[in-house]
Amino acid sequence: MSGLKFDAELLETEFKELYRQLSTCADTLAKISAVEVAPTQSESIFHYDKLTLNFYPGDRSVSERPSTPLLICYALVNRWYMLDLDAGRSLIQRLNALGVDIYVIDWGYPDRTDRFTDLDDYLNDYLLSCVEQTCQHAGVEQINLLGVCQGGTLSLCFTALYPARIKNLITMVTPVDFHTPENILSRLVRNIDVDLAVNTFGNIPGSMLNQVFRSLSPMKLGPQKTLDLPKQLQTPEQAEAFLRMERWINDSPDLAGSAYREFVQWFFQQNQLVANQLQIGGEAVRLADIRCPIFNIYGTQDHLVPPCASKALGSLAGTTDYTEQAIEAGHIGVFVGNRARKTLPLAISQWLYTRD
Repeated sequence: MSGLKFDAELLETEFKELYRQLSTCADTLAKISAVEVAPTQSESIFHYDKLTLNFYPGDRSVSERPSTPLLICYALVNRWYMLDLDAGRSLIQRLNALGVDIYVIDWGYPDRTDRFTDLDDYLNDYLLSCVEQTCQHAGVEQINLLGVCQGGTLSLCFTALYPARIKNLITMVTPVDFHTPENILSRLVRNIDVDLAVNTFGNIPGSMLNQVFRSLSPMKLGPQKTLDLPKQLQTPEQAEAFLRMERWINDSPDLAGSAYREFVQWFFQQNQLVANQLQIGGEAVRLADIRCPIFNIYGTQDHLVPPCASKALGSLAGTTDYTEQAIEAGHIGVFVGNRARKTLPLAISQWLYTRD
């Protein structure tokens, strides 16, 4: 059996290059004192428990701008500022530049007092209050609603319950059918003893959920990420972009126990939304009751919400005005990837303007 053969000169060259990269990384990081996120100026117009509603005014000089404001409902997992990560990667900032008035729900950080907050509270109290406050602040009777990921699922439920409140609905990387074959996260979650988890933790730790998400792509988000790190920290711009993303990834609020229990059981495990069995606050939630225009945006390489899980909305919603747009990106790349940054804001603003 022959032994392994190494090219000594090649190994020396590679180690020298790695040492150079690591030295540059150390110098680069030493020059960075703090990394800021969410640079777009806003005004907080409403506070309710942990929740804050922020207003981002659009450019009034834009002639073809939608007059109806856009309320953004982000997921309860992670934080809304993925939509405003930095000046170069801000969906909010680009939509503002196109004249869109935006309101964003910041859900805050649940604590032990929120253990029994359920989906009825989130939809029929918190989200409804934000819709009412947006209408009051903007002086309108209807709003446009944009839901992101789990926030998109909540937005679908809200629109089905309150169809008169929503003029147009946009869903981004939103799971609808939780039992599609490609849905690895769903297959994993279906085997979880949710009652045991909630009874043990009360609120579900965000850090634990992050570990679950990482486990879906273990090599890419583990060893490969570590090996690629020296190349990503060569300049201050690269390092700050990387650190902003890391800050967002690790800024994971705990999830209110009752809401987590209901979402996992009703959506992931029982797929009640697709089966027309879902009830929230004693009211039936039917996708067929959604008759406003829908713009459904999904990532072709999304490993958290595979395309089929999102595209199922087209055959289930009651609207006759349904539009889909595929973005060649993963779950996060839909918001911050180069292709999305160039095309998505304009597509959203034009879609809203033509239906204003």
